[in-house]
Amino acid sequence: MSQQTARRGGAVWALVITSVAGFMAALDNLVVTTALPSIREDLGGALPDLEWTVSAYTLTFAVLLMFGAALGDRFGRRRLFLVGTAVFTAASAAAALAPGIDSLIAARALQGVGAAIMMPLTLTLLTAAVPAAKRGMAYGIWGAVNGLAVASGPLIGGSLTEHISWQWIFWLNVPLGVIVLPLARLRLAESRGAGARLDIPGTLLASGGLFGIVYGLVRGPAVGWTSSLVLTGLFAGTALLVGFVVYSLRAKNPMLPMRLFRSRAFSGINAASLLMFLGMFGSIFLLSQYMQGVLGYSPTEAGLRMLPWTGMPMLVAPVAGILSDRIGGRPVVAAGLFLQAAGLGYMASVVTADASYAIQLPGLIISGIGMALFFAPAASLVMSSVHTHEQGIASGANNALREVGGALGIAIMASIFSAQGGYETGQTFVDGLRPALVTGAALVALAGVAALLIPGHPRTKGSAQETTSPTSPTSVRELESTT
Repeated sequence: MSQQTARRGGAVWALVITSVAGFMAALDNLVVTTALPSIREDLGGALPDLEWTVSAYTLTFAVLLMFGAALGDRFGRRRLFLVGTAVFTAASAAAALAPGIDSLIAARALQGVGAAIMMPLTLTLLTAAVPAAKRGMAYGIWGAVNGLAVASGPLIGGSLTEHISWQWIFWLNVPLGVIVLPLARLRLAESRGAGARLDIPGTLLASGGLFGIVYGLVRGPAVGWTSSLVLTGLFAGTALLVGFVVYSLRAKNPMLPMRLFRSRAFSGINAASLLMFLGMFGSIFLLSQYMQGVLGYSPTEAGLRMLPWTGMPMLVAPVAGILSDRIGGRPVVAAGLFLQAAGLGYMASVVTADASYAIQLPGLIISGIGMALFFAPAASLVMSSVHTHEQGIASGANNALREVGGALGIAIMASIFSAQGGYETGQTFVDGLRPALVTGAALVALAGVAALLIPGHPRTKGSAQETTSPTSPTSVRELESTT
């Protein structure tokens, strides 16, 4: 494995550069949510189009995440980090300049491609630059910055939309990218992984399968579930995903080794992560529109009112970490998921066309506490469920499944919303929102059940506690799953 010891400015520069890049990628997961009503008013488009403005990013991000990491290991991590950052920055400008909803969706998909290359390499480059004794602190700062991006996404998106224009949620990335690119070129050292291989067939099968299923779910309510296009998307997507599993079982170096799922701990935490993001992303997608379109809040006011949910992890996550150390990750993760399910269920019971914020607040707080209890212990459970040499693959798989869950959650819950309600009046919106939130609550509760299936004492020998090489291709993305 090649490795440059000259850090070109050292750990501080690496921490600043990778944190800013991670902030941009994490921010774009939720920054669009509070801008959706303004985008719909300005560019037009129906509910399926609004779904794709979010899902186009999360889906391409998810299916190309592990492929992007492999590209960096093979062709140079700094080089590919520069490529990913450049693509993300250019796509952000294209999104801001989009003349119509279709071009905006295309730009969002391209953003996801850039983020999928850029994001997994941030921790790789950071680990290579920071001495082993100081990595814990560096990871903590990196994770906090990414957590801040997720928490503040709805608020930043709402504030920019209200006080300037929705285009500025994308323009924001451009100066940051322009600053990061020369700094990364001058201050980061190059490194590669040993024997890195690209799984192109696996990437194509997974990408095609997920796109087909999401396309079918998004288009179903608009054109009918028996439409030939919808049925083709659903059946072809399912067939491609089955093909991906069969291929991965037989391939020598698959993108996602199926052998990892023989571990009950690994299967349990990944099932919980997938289901949790299914319920969470779909709920945020609809509730942000409810607060503006039905209750009449401005984009900034809606973003502020979402903070008890999205911002709670910043306050509660340290407590979750302490609890996890004392009693184990499984009960903390399960409790968090059941709390979030209870919060969504409560929200479903109180949403009306004129509901006060005070009556919604308990549900937002409970859901926020539940989400906070999930994140940090879940990261530990993922890393402790596999051997050290498999940690990079495990972390990438968990991140990919979360993003897939987000894309599927928006598609599924928006389909339920469309079947039961619509945008015509406040009451019709609530008629669709309520069953969608009940579905979200049920999915997150099912995630809690999956978490309970995790063994009480997952393997620690050969797991995350062991020391790993600072530039190992499978050891340096340990905290990706905290975001």
